[in-house]
Amino acid sequence: MGAKTGLLIYADGEISQALRAASAPGPAQAAALVERLYPGRVVREGEPSSLGDGCYPSPGTVYAGSFPGVDVVCDQRVMLDHPSELAGHLVEASAGRRLVLHAMHSVVDWLAFAVWEDGQLVRSLSLSPDNGIMEDIGDPLPFEESFWAGEHPVPDDPDWSEEPYPLPFHPLDLGEAALRALLGFILEGMPEPDDIDPYGIELLGFQIADPDEVVAHDAAMEEAVRAMGQPRRFTFGPDGSLSEIRSPSRMSFSWLASLVSKARRGSQQR
Repeated sequence: MGAKTGLLIYADGEISQALRAASAPGPAQAAALVERLYPGRVVREGEPSSLGDGCYPSPGTVYAGSFPGVDVVCDQRVMLDHPSELAGHLVEASAGRRLVLHAMHSVVDWLAFAVWEDGQLVRSLSLSPDNGIMEDIGDPLPFEESFWAGEHPVPDDPDWSEEPYPLPFHPLDLGEAALRALLGFILEGMPEPDDIDPYGIELLGFQIADPDEVVAHDAAMEEAVRAMGQPRRFTFGPDGSLSEIRSPSRMSFSWLASLVSKARRGSQQR
């Protein structure tokens, strides 16, 4: 298992139905969504992706799509150990809608998910084998029941650990079940006939940064360009070695012009 997610989904109704009907995202709608969710940030257009490939973007990158009935945002910044602490303006943006957060990291077997209805948190869970249950708010959702009932134990593996797995199930297994139940697709495992193909849902890419970071970055780039000096050109010599092509400087041109002028005056005097 190697899936990683940082997902935030806003929906008017059933998320899976809306995602199944999603077509190509509108650039204007996606940009408006990102600007609304990242106020005060500098937003620049980036490369597009898909829900399957872009659900764990690199730091500073956001993939987003605004479709009829559902908005999708992929961002590492929503990967919170305590999903209930999601930024207030992101929760407020879900007024009158359902909001689902899904975050998963395979390296540490960590899972967190949360559901808000009309801005009210109804379920939040965050757990990993190293840190145990970090957050458990609200009643377990139906898809969780078999996991808490012990129907999905992690088999003991003496080659991996002498101790039994510290949780009654593997968080990534529950994470895939949460994806299917809440969003209608999975990333790993055997897909079912009704599962959505997340790689068929296009998302647009954006680079998000704080204004101060952009100013500092641009200043550093300008300084780096100044430090580079004039470009240098090379060519291959007869023996195959590289030799620099030296362009005449302004001083050399002035010196040459002076010589030409003196030669002309001497010719005229003669």
